[in-house]
Amino acid sequence: MEHHSDLKPVLVTGASRGLGAALALELAKRGHHVIAVARTVGGLEELDDKIKDAGGAATLAPLDVTNDGAMQHLCRSIHDRWGGLDIWVHTALHAAPLSPAHFITTKDWDRSLAVNVDATRRLICYVSPLLGETGKALFFDDPRAGQKFFGAYGATKAAQMALAQSWAAETPKTGPHVCILTPPPLATATRARFFPGEDRAGLTPPAQAAMDILAEI
Repeated sequence: MEHHSDLKPVLVTGASRGLGAALALELAKRGHHVIAVARTVGGLEELDDKIKDAGGAATLAPLDVTNDGAMQHLCRSIHDRWGGLDIWVHTALHAAPLSPAHFITTKDWDRSLAVNVDATRRLICYVSPLLGETGKALFFDDPRAGQKFFGAYGATKAAQMALAQSWAAETPKTGPHVCILTPPPLATATRARFFPGEDRAGLTPPAQAAMDILAEI
């Protein structure tokens, strides 16, 4: 595979499965070095094997996006080694179990806030300088706010989108370019947990969604 030396790496947070893994693999196929962040070591190693099979290269970062020190160190290391990023793909999320609002546990609420909102705010601060004027940040909406049983996920995902939308509104002249996309229903483990009886035949494979997304941005 031809690799383009002028391409800076891409950072994928939430890279071990689903859309994040599919985008990481597709970006690697297009010549980017992929920095893949996720808590699931096995998922990262499986992704790394696929990237190597495709002739690409990756750096695995088995980290929790809610760990402030780890994220600071990661972003500083990216700056010191590569000088910046071309793209940041943010797919890390906590999908709390479906629950009536009055049964949402403190544990699930706190984790939803930590991953979906707090980590997003922190990463925007740390990654923005790495993207500079020309880089791109990709966020993915899943509008569940106000739907029954989606209280924890819907509220915190909506807050994440509000952060991303504000960043997008602030940067059209200065960069980076902030993209907020709404993929079609995907055949992922997260969706299977939300809709366990759903016929998955009509769902879009993450690999197809990844190609469509990268053609769009």
